Order: sequence, then structure tokens, then C-alpha cells
Amino acid sequence: MKKLLITGASGFLGWYLCQQANREWDVYGTYFSHSLEIPGIKLVKLDLTDLTEVKKVFQEIQPSAVIHTAAQSQPNYCQTNPESSLLINVTASLNIAQLCADTSIPFVFTSTDLVFDGLKSFYKETDRVNPVNIYGEHKVMAEIGILERYPQATICRMPLMFGNATPTATSFMQSFIKTLEEGKELKLFVDEFRTPVNALTAAEGLLLAVNKVQGIIHLGGIERISRYDFGRLFVEIFEIPAAKIQASRQEDVKMAAPRPSDVSLDSSKAFELGYSPLSLRKQILQLKGF
Repeated sequence: MKKLLITGASGFLGWYLCQQANREWDVYGTYFSHSLEIPGIKLVKLDLTDLTEVKKVFQEIQPSAVIHTAAQSQPNYCQTNPESSLLINVTASLNIAQLCADTSIPFVFTSTDLVFDGLKSFYKETDRVNPVNIYGEHKVMAEIGILERYPQATICRMPLMFGNATPTATSFMQSFIKTLEEGKELKLFVDEFRTPVNALTAAEGLLLAVNKVQGIIHLGGIERISRYDFGRLFVEIFEIPAAKIQASRQEDVKMAAPRPSDVSLDSSKAFELGYSPLSLRKQILQLKGF
């Protein structure tokens, strides 16, 4: 079996990706601050900001392909810590892309829908990027730098992702459900729109992209939905009694990082290649049985 190196195996998306990839690849995963074990996966502790270390791991594993999911993905943190965000989200990503270019192996980089300004709906891959926060800016810098160094690389712009907690990571879903089950009020935006997918679906899209895509592709879901309506759907499916969800607007909540209003993705290019997200209702129901 060919060797697939997945960075960020201890992260939310990385953990799910390891589970899915293990069926067809000999999977190696990297982690740094959160030690873990994943059955069937060879895990390596690695500081991705240390190029010497990264080169050594590449030489030892000699991967056939790399999917780079490791990132600092909290926009508020990136806004207040731009130097450390730049180091992991840009510098490390460009170094890994160059190592893949040197051996001409597939390289998949996970970017974000937050590269857009949110002034329209259903962004296509060809639409102009114009991020409104530092996290988005750094992802744009990484996208541009990666494709300059390695035009055959793959840039997967990921949507809002959700799913059950992993041994070392959570999605927004866990704090969301905890708040509601405790009977507390949860404020959710009626003016922020995304095209969410669960982590299983996102992982399937990334694995499809390894062999089928070069350049930029969007891996969003099939439904555009507000945070508020998404929350209502969760409450209905998880049958949370007496849930208190309050409709609010972005301007009502002070955050370090500005948020775009609508970064829904047009993923028709991926759909044509075989990427086939279920309806949001079915994706949420999937979580109950996983």
C-alpha cells in the first residue's frame, strides 16, 4: 500500500481523515502537543515549524502523498497572535509544499471558506478572494505561495465542519450541545451563512482530491444555512428538550476577528468528480451512529 502522510492527526479533521484513509493507504500521522493513539495509524510527534525536523520525517517515511490539515484554525486566536499564526499557517505550509514538489508527490492543502469577504453567496473557485480577518489572510498567503512553488498542488477550501468529539479534539457542536443541555441560552447568528459538512464527508472529499484534483477546489455541502437555522436543526434531531436558542446578529457579539456574512461555497466542480455530501439532516443523523 502507498504511504499517505497526514499532518495534524490529533486535530478534529485530521483524526477523521486518518480513519477514512486507513482503508486504502498505509497512513502516517503527525501530532505535536496532543499525544494520541489511532489503531492502524503510525503516529509521529513533529514540530511542523522546524524545517530540519520535517525534512527528517519526510526522508524516513518517504510518503507517496501528503494531506496537510495541521493549522491554527481559530480566527480569534490568529487575530491576536498573528506571528504564531503566520508560522504554522503559512511558513510551515510552504515548506511542506516545497518538499512535495521536490519529489513530485501529490500535496493537498486544507484552506478555508474564510478567504472570501462574504458579500455574495455560493463562491466559485474562480471568485476573487478578499478575507476580512488575519486567519483568512494567512490562508490566502499560503494558497498563493503553495501554487507558486508547486503548481500541481491541490488547494481544498473547507467549509464549516462539525462532528462528534475525537480523543483529542472537538468541533463547535460539543460546546453548543453542552450549553443547551445545561438550560443556558445560546445566541446564534441569523446573518452568517455557510455550507457545512460533517468531518466524515470532509475527509471523503480530501481523499477524492488526492488523485483527481490539481489547483483549487471547494468541498462545501449542498445546503446554504445560517448558524441559527443550523442550530434549530441540531436541536430537532438531537431532541434537546427546552433548548433556548436566541436569534442574534454578528454586530451584537464582540469578537477579536471580524466574520464575513456569507461564505457559502459553490462545490459543483467537486460534485462532478464524485464528491457527494448528504443533506444536512442525514449528515447530522450519521453522527448518532458513528
